[in-house]
Amino acid sequence: MEAKEATQNTIKEWFNNTYKTRGEMYLRPVRAYRIFPKILGIEKGDKILDVACGLGRLLEACLPFDASLYGIDISDVAVNKAKENVPNANIEEGNAEDLKFEDETFDFVTCLGSLERMIDLNKVLFEIKRIGKKDAKFCFLVRNRNGFTWLIKKKLGIVNRAGHQGAKSYEEWVEVFANNGYKVLNVYPDQYPIKKRQLITTLGMGVDYEKISKAIIPMEYVHEYIFILSKA
Repeated sequence: MEAKEATQNTIKEWFNNTYKTRGEMYLRPVRAYRIFPKILGIEKGDKILDVACGLGRLLEACLPFDASLYGIDISDVAVNKAKENVPNANIEEGNAEDLKFEDETFDFVTCLGSLERMIDLNKVLFEIKRIGKKDAKFCFLVRNRNGFTWLIKKKLGIVNRAGHQGAKSYEEWVEVFANNGYKVLNVYPDQYPIKKRQLITTLGMGVDYEKISKAIIPMEYVHEYIFILSKA
C-alpha cells in the first residue's frame, strides 16, 4: 500500500508540475474534443463524468449540449484551472480508483488519454462501470503500443515513467474491457492527428471537428484508439 501511495503521489506531482509549467499548451485545443459528445450522442439533461478531466477541455466541448457536467482529476492544479475554465461544471480532486458517486449515477463516463496511466486499471474500470447507469455509454481514448509514436519513444527510451505512461495493443485493450464487464460498441482512430493533417492539406478550410474521418495508416498502427462501450 505504501509503495502504491508513493507512486500515486509521484504521478500527482508530475501532473501538478506539468500543468504549472505548460498549462494550456499541454493539452489539445477544445475544438479537438468536439468529436466525443458527438459520437456519444449527448443530449440536454444527460449526466456526464470525465475521469482525469485535466483542464476541463472535454467538459467545455459539452457545454452546447446543456448537459450536467462533472469532472475529477488527481491534480489539484488541474482541478483549480478546470473550475475557472468551466465554472458551471462540478469538478473535484479525486482518485479514479475510488469514485465518490452512487451506483448508476451517470449517462456517460469518459476517460481520455489517461486510462493507461492508472495504477490499478481493473479497479478503475470497476468504479467507472459501477457509476454508469444500466444503459450508460463509456468513452475511452487509449494509447496503442503498436503505434509509431509509442514505438519511437520506446526505442529512444523517452517513455514518461514519472507520469506512469503506458500503452496496450488493440487486442489487449479489447481483452481488458471484456474481462471487466464491458461490451465494445465502436472503435475509431484518434481523430486529432487526422484533423491536424487536414488542417495543413486544406489550408484550414476543410476541417470538421465533429465528423469521424478515416486514418491514412492501418488501424493497427494508429497512435491512439477511441473506444465506445456499454456494460456487457
